[in-house]
Parts: sequence; structure tokens; C-alpha cells
Amino acid sequence: QVQLEESGGGLVQAGGSLRLACAASGRTFSSDAMGWFRQAPGKEREFVAAIRASGDRTYYPDSMKGRFTISRDNAKNTVYLQMNSLKPEDTAVYYCAARRGSYYSKRPDDYDYWGQGTQVTVSS
Repeated sequence: QVQLEESGGGLVQAGGSLRLACAASGRTFSSDAMGWFRQAPGKEREFVAAIRASGDRTYYPDSMKGRFTISRDNAKNTVYLQMNSLKPEDTAVYYCAARRGSYYSKRPDDYDYWGQGTQVTVSS
């Protein structure tokens, strides 16, 4: 049974920063690509960032580049999302996801395992 558990969400003022973490258990973490997605009320799940299994390559949509940084520590079975210069429109539930195989994807359907999500709220 694969488990992904996110942490680090909360309430922050616009312009602030948060660091999310996702701890994985139940399979070989270093074999999986990892991704972060978010979903705001009434909206579709949105791709935020992804990282290859080895951690040597990352992938962001243009709207996230420069503000968000994904990283991983395979020794700790953990993937991180550093979020800077947060805006009210970044408010959402943030999910981490694991994809079997080394290469990342921006499509939610390509991911095999999901965490429960952590709420991020950015006040103006």
C-alpha cells in the first residue's frame, strides 16, 4: 500500500512563503517521478510542478516558474515544494502524486498514487 502524506500548508499573507513536504512510504520512492498539483474550489486540478525520479530534472508550467521550486530527498523519501511570493490566487488544496517510472508528466491521469492534500490559503 502506497501512502503519500502532505504537510506544511496553512495561512500566509500575500508575498509570503511556504514549504510543503510530501512523505512517501510503501514502495521504492527513488523509482517514481513525483508531482505537485493544486485544486481550488470549483476549478479543475492544476499542474504545479514535477520532478524526475533521480531528481535531476524538474518541470513547471510557465505560470509557476520563478516562484515555485520542487525538490526531493530520496534518502528521506520526501518531495518538497517551496512556494515564494505567494498570491491570493495560489489559494487551493495542494496534492502530491507519484508516478511509476522515472519520467514526469503534467497530466493528473498519468499519476498512480495521490496524497490527501494540504490546504494553502493566501490572504490579501
